[in-house]
Amino acid sequence: MSNLMQEWEKIVTQYSKDAASQQKFWTNYYLKEKEVYEQLLTEPVEVVTGTVEELAKKYGIETPLMLGFLDGINESIKDPNPIEDLEADSTVTLDIDLEKLYYNMVAARADWLYNLPQWNSLLSEERRKELYKQQKSSTTVVKGKKIGRNDPCPCGSGKKYKFCCGRNK
Repeated sequence: MSNLMQEWEKIVTQYSKDAASQQKFWTNYYLKEKEVYEQLLTEPVEVVTGTVEELAKKYGIETPLMLGFLDGINESIKDPNPIEDLEADSTVTLDIDLEKLYYNMVAARADWLYNLPQWNSLLSEERRKELYKQQKSSTTVVKGKKIGRNDPCPCGSGKKYKFCCGRNK
């Protein structure tokens, strides 16, 4: 594991000791994350490349927090970066798959990100609704019809369920 990943984990652990500091840390982090996404999504056709440190400076956040951001967006880029091995001077590329990013933001329940106004010019409202519905239905458990005691047994024996597979043995 890289020193940068250890530094990121140390920061997260440091602020998770009590609920108040944890909430303050994550609130600040999410605000910074939102600012980075606002900049990234303003010109999404541009593939962003640079070292972790350069990107941190470009987006105005500390280097370890940039690693946290990269960890969060990694599943939404076309060629994921080796997050565990990144150092401050490691070069990363952000070639964002916009639909996958939107879908993953919905999955993370990050409404402050998937409701950014920048999405209006990137994906149609209809497509965003489709992706939202697709993600939500992917986590919905659909139970099959319950077999009643007097229903035919699903094993195909022709017997009632209670006299076949539904018997307590």
